[in-house]
Amino acid sequence: MQSPPIPREGALAKLVVENVSKRFTSQRAIVQALDGVSLTVAEGEFVCLIGPSGCGKSTLLDIMAGLTVADSGRVLADGRLVQGPGRQRLVMFQESALFPWLDAFGNVMFGLKLRDDLSQRERKEIAEHFLRLVGLEKFKHAHVHELSGGMKQRVALARALAPDPQVLLMDEPFASLDALTRDQLYDDIQHIWMESRKTIVFVTHNVREAVCLGDRVVLMSPSPGRIASIFDIALPRPRDINSPDLGDYTSRIAAALKNTLKEAVSE
Repeated sequence: MQSPPIPREGALAKLVVENVSKRFTSQRAIVQALDGVSLTVAEGEFVCLIGPSGCGKSTLLDIMAGLTVADSGRVLADGRLVQGPGRQRLVMFQESALFPWLDAFGNVMFGLKLRDDLSQRERKEIAEHFLRLVGLEKFKHAHVHELSGGMKQRVALARALAPDPQVLLMDEPFASLDALTRDQLYDDIQHIWMESRKTIVFVTHNVREAVCLGDRVVLMSPSPGRIASIFDIALPRPRDINSPDLGDYTSRIAAALKNTLKEAVSE
């Protein structure tokens, strides 16, 4: 079986999804979530997955993370078969999933338990660094109930980054936030990505968000989930979510998304 082509000339493949299919069975029905999905994500690339509800975006992300097993096909990370979760691939969900009995600092420190090569002092220094990076150094001792929704997501982002994963898998992490908070986080995540060059796969329903953040936008079609189109976003960074420069790409992808929905209904 041939691997899908690497997206950039000379770029190393970080994640390779090869002909992945997945179905879920209940007492009422069999749902084909994914059907023959193939995708290569290059090292240091920011890829956004977009599509209507039920197109398998989150399922694909879970399979990349090793949280869900594909029925057929495979996922390779650095050329090695993904057979379960691993420290080099961390997931950030829509909900912050912070531990309410810990303060912000304690939550980030908890993520560093994955690093058994660090001393306690080194863990503390790293936790403080990433809290500064997300602008929460003054709130390190605040507990979860004392933080706003945006601050909780910043803590979750710091916790995800602190163990130094090679791949960050993000499942609609900003969907529940207000517009002003989202706009600030778009700036934050771009600057963090430009500094760290982590490989990021980012699931979203928001076309403009995908254009703002992604090197490539992968459009998925529903019933079952397949890759319909891939768009290269050739815009300089950092990008402003409100910039008119995003308009052409946003319009093209939105039109393609509309067409996939029409095709799904007609089948």
